[in-house]
Amino acid sequence: MIAKQPKPKKCKNPACGISFPPQRLGQAVCSPKCGLAIKDVNQAKARKSLAQVERREIKVRKEKLKSRADHLREAQTVVNEYVRLRDAHLPCISCDSTPSDGDLMTGSRWDAGHYRSVGACPELRFEPLNIHRQCVKCNRNLSGNAVEYRIRLVLRIGAEKVAWLEGLHPACKYTVEEIKAIKAKYRAMTRELKKGEAA
Repeated sequence: MIAKQPKPKKCKNPACGISFPPQRLGQAVCSPKCGLAIKDVNQAKARKSLAQVERREIKVRKEKLKSRADHLREAQTVVNEYVRLRDAHLPCISCDSTPSDGDLMTGSRWDAGHYRSVGACPELRFEPLNIHRQCVKCNRNLSGNAVEYRIRLVLRIGAEKVAWLEGLHPACKYTVEEIKAIKAKYRAMTRELKKGEAA
């Protein structure tokens, strides 16, 4: 019985490029000379893919090291970004001002302020009705400017919803998985808002 001849392949060395019958499985070049010519290119590719794998592994390890508090902090940041984008066309919920960020190099003159603070009512921490765009002056310097916040909140969402916010809520201790789900949900909503802005 006659052995079947392997199908000719094109040499992977760009300087050569001739067709040759491979003698080994996975042979990519026609001769050792061509193999030496492209070794640096292959090494660079291999180094790059190893670096990518390493970065991915580090990311996974860092994620496993995060505490519940770290996840809560990240989720709050994502929710706050969503609220600031959602209310971008509205003035401050407490003082009706519209400070501009145009002259700032970094940072912002806007926060996402909670009507009922996270310390007083942690179960409303991620409730969008409880969080509105608020200027830094009102949120940080005037401790939320709660009286003015309430007046404008009633006008914005209605007295019934404000009464619900001020009512009792069942205690809620989020698991890490629930926090990750909240983070993913608000990231997606933020992306949608940004797409709408760009269109």
